[in-house]
Amino acid sequence: MRATTTLPDLTRQHREGFIETLEGLTLDDWLVPSLCREWRVVDVAAHLAWAPVMGAGEGIVAMIRSGFSMNRLIARSAIGWSSRGQEAILDQLRDNARTGARPIGMPPVAALSDAVVHGLDVRRPLGLLGQVPPESLAPLADFVLGTPWPMNAVIGGSAKRRVAGVRLVATDVDWTHGAGPDARGSAEALVLLLHGRVPAPSELTGPGAEVVLARL
Repeated sequence: MRATTTLPDLTRQHREGFIETLEGLTLDDWLVPSLCREWRVVDVAAHLAWAPVMGAGEGIVAMIRSGFSMNRLIARSAIGWSSRGQEAILDQLRDNARTGARPIGMPPVAALSDAVVHGLDVRRPLGLLGQVPPESLAPLADFVLGTPWPMNAVIGGSAKRRVAGVRLVATDVDWTHGAGPDARGSAEALVLLLHGRVPAPSELTGPGAEVVLARL
């Protein structure tokens, strides 16, 4: 990150950018399948709206009903929350951007991760430009690579295992990770890869690209 850009600043900017994207969508766009399996755009938006403000009691009840599966809890909650409607979703997203709300027990960078990655989950299927400033790559990579099992199950699985034996090289910011054959890509492509999403083959180049794409 640039010295003048703080983590809260980045998170707020991404959240506000996501709100602007949603405000420009048609009713049909809200129902388009996202990159998140079984979630539509509206479900992703509902997840970003209410996951950061879920109370401890509500979370315990939802966990029990989901058979103590965090992934099942997240998936079911988002679909349930989406029934509250677009205006309620947008109002809650605006409140989260204003207050800096984040899920209980999660570090501040988790809110940035959600805003960036789920923003791409929505924008890519709709053919919209991503919003991944290069300075957000380093904190997101540190977060996802440093999150151990079982918590990494909710952020795309083990990024560390996915990129083992490969050197990731960003083409739009001074950032590298690992050792081995190079896999080169933009900050956006590398964020997708680290979070278990599949970038287009043309977005990753170098002898290590084929290795990491085969693991997705």
